[in-house]
Amino acid sequence: MHRTLPGIDNDDAAGGRITMHVGILLFDDVELLDMAGPYEVFTTASRVHARTQAAGADPLFTVTTLARTTSPVRARAGLQLTPDATLAHHPALDCALVPGGVVNAELRQPLTLGWIAAQRRTARVVASVCTGALLLAEAGVLDGLAATTHWEDLDELRALRPAVQVREGVRWVDEGAVVTSAGISAGIDMCLHLVARLHSRDLALRTARQMDYDWKDTP
Repeated sequence: MHRTLPGIDNDDAAGGRITMHVGILLFDDVELLDMAGPYEVFTTASRVHARTQAAGADPLFTVTTLARTTSPVRARAGLQLTPDATLAHHPALDCALVPGGVVNAELRQPLTLGWIAAQRRTARVVASVCTGALLLAEAGVLDGLAATTHWEDLDELRALRPAVQVREGVRWVDEGAVVTSAGISAGIDMCLHLVARLHSRDLALRTARQMDYDWKDTP
């Protein structure tokens, strides 16, 4: 499935004439693969795409990690991560990506929730991995939309925001400007799907091949 993104000239994107900016949210107890998988997809896609471009051409994607401050955070397994920029000061995003993990504290963070709500108004696509969908739901951006999350957290998503149409047994749900994925590794599948949307299925396939990843290219 290929949908044209609101606000994106897909012919320009396919021709490599614009750089698309991806921002990945970081917070304490973020699930490492939830953020690192998408980071790898978009940076690898940009690297693979560059092989077919003239030397010195602008990158297809840039990826910036974001948090409330630039102080280091610790992923759920303990790895320390240093954000590139803050939620208040970062490039305008084409894709704002919200990973999951232990999100209880973030569900009570007005700055985080406000940033997600603002990205829904300004970014071309907002995406979540795993329990990141709970943050999207709490920010109010999933009301009336279909969405998914990790299989263990489907009931929590239903209870948190009854207006969300929760989908089970899928790798991701594409609602155009909002895309959600199931748990952890499903975020890699979703982001390869986003590469196909933002640029081309061919690039998504070449990216998966470069990553030696068996892409499940249907939800």
